[in-house]
Amino acid sequence: MLITKKDIITKIHLIISLVIVIPVAFMYGFYPDTLFELNPRTLDEHNFYKAIMGLYMGISMIWALGIAKPHYLKTAIITNMVFMLGLGSGRLLSLLLDGIPSSGYLFGTVAELFLGIYGLWVLNSRHLNRI
Repeated sequence: MLITKKDIITKIHLIISLVIVIPVAFMYGFYPDTLFELNPRTLDEHNFYKAIMGLYMGISMIWALGIAKPHYLKTAIITNMVFMLGLGSGRLLSLLLDGIPSSGYLFGTVAELFLGIYGLWVLNSRHLNRI
């Protein structure tokens, strides 16, 4: 299968999202204190982080489907855009209300906003005119 320029433009942000979100999902679910200052102490907190892991993995499946099957590409782009802009907006709100987080979360804010805006651009561009 030959990869076209259109494939790269319309799917690269989905691939980048998968490469980042899947490992982060497992970190939240099983090792929240490894990369982040998250230290769950109660069973409910552990359950919460595993639920976040499941949510991240579930939404990632939609992105993988969009990469592999053209029929799902538009849905994958829309869900990625909403997911990334939602996370990025929440982090921006936290920046304003709570202060500056660690460098990992600052990077996450910038990356999420970029990926969400990129998805919006792809969705509104001529690259998807046949989907």
